Amino acid sequence: MALFNVRVYGVLLDAKKRLLVSDEFIRGNYYTKLPGGGLEIGEGTRDCLKREFMEETGLEVQVGDHLYTTDFFQISAFNNKDQIISIYYFVTTPEPILLPVKNKPFDFSPNQIADPNGESEVFRWIEWSEISANQMSLPIDKVVMNLIKQQAGFGGMRNHGSL
Repeated sequence: MALFNVRVYGVLLDAKKRLLVSDEFIRGNYYTKLPGGGLEIGEGTRDCLKREFMEETGLEVQVGDHLYTTDFFQISAFNNKDQIISIYYFVTTPEPILLPVKNKPFDFSPNQIADPNGESEVFRWIEWSEISANQMSLPIDKVVMNLIKQQAGFGGMRNHGSL
């Protein structure tokens, strides 16, 4: 039986216009994606995003404007019976961002990737000039990267954080 899998992700840009991304090791594969995760039963999308950011990063976020909802068919990269619906919002943090980050992609310690069936996550910033669809692993995230760059070109980023 096919199911819908609703995912909610946040676009967090810091004062230097860098984008926070998550480098993940999931069941032997490496992915770069935006922070966020799965909607739980009884949860709204904005509450889901706040919970996911707190669980993954320890950051309290304020959810801002809606950026994008998947408008094409996308099968899950992890379960070929699920159709993915992803919802993206801009997020900001009320406090300074004191998150441990890495400087290069997939900079895991050996113990983080020792179990080929395990999962690990590290965070890093992508400089504004480097933001592109090519930086992301998942098809829907690639669409969002293009939207972020397009909106910035039209001054659309002014209302989305400390920019």
